[in-house]
Amino acid sequence: MMRFANRQEAGRLLAAALMPWTGKKPLVLALPRGGVPVGYEVARALGGTLDVLLVRKIGVPGNPEFGVGAVVEGDPPHAVLDDATIQRLHIPRTWLAAEIARQEVELERRRQAYAGTRQAPHDDRPIILVDDGIATGGTMRAALSAVADTPGGVTIAVPVAPVEEVAVLSERFRVVCLEPAEYLGAVGAFYDDFSQTTDEEVIRLLAKSRGFEESAP
Repeated sequence: MMRFANRQEAGRLLAAALMPWTGKKPLVLALPRGGVPVGYEVARALGGTLDVLLVRKIGVPGNPEFGVGAVVEGDPPHAVLDDATIQRLHIPRTWLAAEIARQEVELERRRQAYAGTRQAPHDDRPIILVDDGIATGGTMRAALSAVADTPGGVTIAVPVAPVEEVAVLSERFRVVCLEPAEYLGAVGAFYDDFSQTTDEEVIRLLAKSRGFEESAP
């Protein structure tokens, strides 16, 4: 089983696997918060632009880690839901509506905290969508719904993901995964250090990345 010392090492290894994108100045969209340290290393190595694509998981009542969908930023934000699981668990639609509204508020808070008035970039460059790993795939699928039709194409880049999820995503997108795992369990099991990434770290890395971009010839 491939293991990573931390998200920074995972990002550097992922960047090495993405070297064909060097010189194409890709837009590296990281999923906060854990995807940002990974995406920072990718953007720095490839000469790309780092930004965030904000997605918030929708968990079940009493178990927020068990995802039944996600809300992704946009104009307006929109939810991608696992209707079959919602029906099987008898989750009330009124509860879902309230939870979606709550997550939309958090998306706006994070966009303001991370970028202020600067809007998320939208252009024709190739997009590399980065996270620190995929567990069930719900968050990544929600993120893809916001960028799937970009003219430059989308590549999903993650250090680790379930084999079956890589196969499903590969039917439509290019997927670069360092460790397609037969039995994933938790993403954190593949890292020696999987401590939580803070808002302050996200803001610092985004600012540092912009500094590199502004100084580039």
